[in-house]
Amino acid sequence: MNSDEGGAETFEKVYQTVYPILIRVSYHITGDLAIAEDLCQEAFIRYYQRETPFPSLDQAKYWLIRVVKNLAFNHEKRRGRERRAHDRVLKEPQREVESGETEVIKKETYEIVKSALYKLPYKLRTVLVLREYGGLNYKEIAAILKITEGNVKVRVFRAREQLSTLIDEEEVYVS
Repeated sequence: MNSDEGGAETFEKVYQTVYPILIRVSYHITGDLAIAEDLCQEAFIRYYQRETPFPSLDQAKYWLIRVVKNLAFNHEKRRGRERRAHDRVLKEPQREVESGETEVIKKETYEIVKSALYKLPYKLRTVLVLREYGGLNYKEIAAILKITEGNVKVRVFRAREQLSTLIDEEEVYVS
């Protein structure tokens, strides 16, 4: 828009004529008067920065209505995305932040258990690893190792007993 006297008068006329329409359009889309005013201001900034003026007031009015409508719809889309992202964050399980001391203790305990696990005889260690770390049931372990389900239960029991004895020899903190 030109900054000469005629351009200023034209801008003022367009503003006085079209602003009430724009504020109603943007308010009914956003439902928030402050946001509607901001969007109208943005539309008029874009109108003012246009290189070529509109030949008539009606063309300027229609152009401004389209601009404010698009700004309002874009604002609502963005607000919807932000709301959904916020809701997703609220639904995520909260992570507990562990202290450095707790992390060190857990690491030390892990190393003690791992060391004790490797001290177990192969037959006992295998069934315990498949059960506890593999999450397999007794029937599945029996099929894998080609032994009876009863034998698996006995081995798991013995492995846990021996592991417990080996761990008790160490100083372990269990929370």
